[in-house]
Amino acid sequence: MTAELVRGQNHTLPQTRLEIRVSAASPVVAGATLGDERGTVHGAEWVAHPGSPQLPGLEVSRQAAADHRLAVDLDALSDAVHRVTVFLALPPGSGRPVSFGAVAAPFVAVTGLDGTEIATFTLTGLDAESAVTALELYRRQGVWKVRAVGQGYAAGLAEMLADQGVTAAAELAASIQGAVASGLARSVAPPPRTPDGERVRHPARPAPSAGSGPPDAGPVTGDRHPAPAPGSEPLAEPSPAPAADTTAGGPINYAHPRRQTSAPPPPPPAAPPTAPGQPAQPVAGDATGWSMDERLYNQIWGMFEDLARAVAAYRSAVDFAESRMDQELERTLSDPRSRIGGTGDRAREEARARRDELTTRAREALDRDLAQLAAESAVVEPALPAAYAGWDNPVWHGYRVPMEIPMALRIGDLHLPERADLRIPLLVRLPLERGIWIDSGRTASDAAASTDGDQLRAAAVETAVAMAARLLAVYPADEFSVHVIDPAGSAAGGLAPLVGSGVLAVPPAAGAGGVASVLAHLTRRVDLVQMAVRAGAADSLPPDLDTGEQLLIVNDFPHGFDDRAVTQLRYLADEGPAVGVHLLMIADREDARAYGPVLDPLWRSLLRITPVADDHLADPWVGHAWTYEPLRAPQGSRVLQQVLALVAAARRAGYR
Repeated sequence: MTAELVRGQNHTLPQTRLEIRVSAASPVVAGATLGDERGTVHGAEWVAHPGSPQLPGLEVSRQAAADHRLAVDLDALSDAVHRVTVFLALPPGSGRPVSFGAVAAPFVAVTGLDGTEIATFTLTGLDAESAVTALELYRRQGVWKVRAVGQGYAAGLAEMLADQGVTAAAELAASIQGAVASGLARSVAPPPRTPDGERVRHPARPAPSAGSGPPDAGPVTGDRHPAPAPGSEPLAEPSPAPAADTTAGGPINYAHPRRQTSAPPPPPPAAPPTAPGQPAQPVAGDATGWSMDERLYNQIWGMFEDLARAVAAYRSAVDFAESRMDQELERTLSDPRSRIGGTGDRAREEARARRDELTTRAREALDRDLAQLAAESAVVEPALPAAYAGWDNPVWHGYRVPMEIPMALRIGDLHLPERADLRIPLLVRLPLERGIWIDSGRTASDAAASTDGDQLRAAAVETAVAMAARLLAVYPADEFSVHVIDPAGSAAGGLAPLVGSGVLAVPPAAGAGGVASVLAHLTRRVDLVQMAVRAGAADSLPPDLDTGEQLLIVNDFPHGFDDRAVTQLRYLADEGPAVGVHLLMIADREDARAYGPVLDPLWRSLLRITPVADDHLADPWVGHAWTYEPLRAPQGSRVLQQVLALVAAARRAGYR
């Protein structure tokens, strides 16, 4: 099964002789750097590029092209090499694109020598960057893995090489571009297009399934995952929004976390095992990263992957045991002589006994893995910062309004039926690159089936308020604003914590006039910031324009929305996240069915969650259907109101 990665995710490589295939809409330069265990590139001799295309274990293209095949033999690399980073850059020349934001998103695939895809990554979210590190192959504890990176560099190859530790980065970048310029006459043309304008895809790249949207052209939601189980949808982890070009003097920067100039330190050593043969005791932050928050983030995603794969192994073993029993019974009972006397009964008993033995061994292995993950969760959960913690975590009792944005935000918990009490925090990267849709309609879950429509809508509003409170709490006081559209005023009670605390930018908008006013205001903001970013004229923005992050909560969509309002909402969902305008929509899709397929792109562009437990999310590794549960404050707790009061007080103090 192909692993379709999003930015930051990794996947174990099953073999060491690989091809890396690149497909782009226009010619690009493809190369690779070799790094030591800290990711440092020690000089030009550690870089494979068109002017020097071959290194031990690595060969890259000799020219700019729209399609590339890079050959990698990990076993042939020097022992000092622990990381292979594949980069792409736009070639020089007049009339050629100057940034990746002007071309369709490049696509990279790691394949076997027979062309079978192992992992893929679509580089969405690029804007002013002219060079990008696409992915990296890295060695960890003797095992090679691939990680989707997607880190762009507006200053081009020189900045990228300097970021990896190359001392003469500018000179090396100039030599690479010089070698490319001399071979541009031989560059391969962009892939042909079909009569309707769609680009012909890479031969090894699967065509998208119906309704999935084109992987190249999605504005903000280019996350692609393995096909989930029926009734499921893929779990997409938003990646950071691209940085705006601020060379004209404006301090607008939506990129987070900020780019580091050195490799992250190794994780802290695990505690020694308590007894011989026993696993080491888990340690909070036992993952790589520049900060404790990043280590915890990576550790949580590691736990998520470990649980997915452990359960996949168990389910596969159970399926094998059942299949083997069926085959044995079929062979035995197909012989008429086995039906006489007790022969058939003994055969059935023996087949079932072998099935039970295999199933028991598989369950024992799963229980060991689950126990280890539960122990790790018990250590990690108390150590989480507020942005990663549930409302019941004591860290909220010492909450203070932060000075910087965290790396990610927890928006719920995930679990599997094999052990429902083992919860994995669902973290999304900040700033959000994808809006969120809280489905207030009925779902297939038992919890939703036993809840009437009014209760579901009330629960959806409560979930939205808790989500908005978490976003307000993790941003600096003057860098995040919330707007609410409630056309019929039906959510007045649920919105009381936001209204009463005074954290809303303006009171909730009601009626057709209120809907039009808020949408016009946010649409204008998106238009102005987009134009300023593209023109490099950030200092020309109106002084009254709030360039901080904005969240729009829309209740009871599509009631109260005319065709113009629906078009504006779709525009905000598509274009808003890249310039700091995010959508949190409460809607029952059945209510919007009258619009037909015109709203399908809107639903696909949003991450769907539910106000009650529901198994609709699929992991990106094996495609399990995970049960999502929203975060709720403990019964009788006022932690949410207290946090909002602190945010409101910090805002008032900042406005004085």
